[in-house]
Amino acid sequence: QVQLVESGGGLAQPGGSLRLSCAASGFTLGSYAMSWARQAPGKGLEWVSGISREGTNTYYADSVKGRFTISRDNAKNTLYLQMNSLKPEDTALYYCAKGSANKGELDFWGQGTQVTVSS
Repeated sequence: QVQLVESGGGLAQPGGSLRLSCAASGFTLGSYAMSWARQAPGKGLEWVSGISREGTNTYYADSVKGRFTISRDNAKNTLYLQMNSLKPEDTALYYCAKGSANKGELDFWGQGTQVTVSS
């Protein structure tokens, strides 16, 4: 069956970096645009970044532009999010999702990985 499993979250200091991974199974990753989204404590879901099927086009929320980089390795069926210059406001549960690169409909979500940015 379709599965998306996020990993790589944890505790980082402000200014630090983390790299999230999303392992896909049950479908061919290269056939779908993908996105990352996050939900901070007490807040709604926020789309963070997306990438086209071949990785040619990438999109970012203004809040992460210049700090986060989305990428994919279709041969490994894995999606990535490199997060640099982390801020406390980046603290959230991060999800990968399939179906769209730029704020369109996302039809399947992983369970999420927690990112906490604190000194």
